[in-house]
Amino acid sequence: MQILYNILVFLHIVGAAMIVGIWIGNMKKPTVHPRQFDGAALQVLTGVAMMGLIPALDIDANYVKLGIKLAIGLVVAVLAFLGARKYKRNQPVAAGMAHAVGGLALLNIALATLWN
Repeated sequence: MQILYNILVFLHIVGAAMIVGIWIGNMKKPTVHPRQFDGAALQVLTGVAMMGLIPALDIDANYVKLGIKLAIGLVVAVLAFLGARKYKRNQPVAAGMAHAVGGLALLNIALATLWN
């Protein structure tokens, strides 16, 4: 079970890198790329799976923190979905939406690493 949990953590970090990396890479011309939605979906799925493994691995978890991270993750996923849909249709994506996707993902990373 611990190996599965570690693989999920790895994939969770890859999802965060997909969101934040593309956001930083497109900072001069902000947009939401479809791969950012893929990263957000990966983050939500792996995060929920890790939460499901917490009781089996007898990990002491902060469920308030995890609930807040899940809520932010869902907002990122919805915004990334909407932005990716516009991107695929060659419609302009608002800079605010692009920065919200990247900024909220960065906030989630900060919560994960700084909140004990």
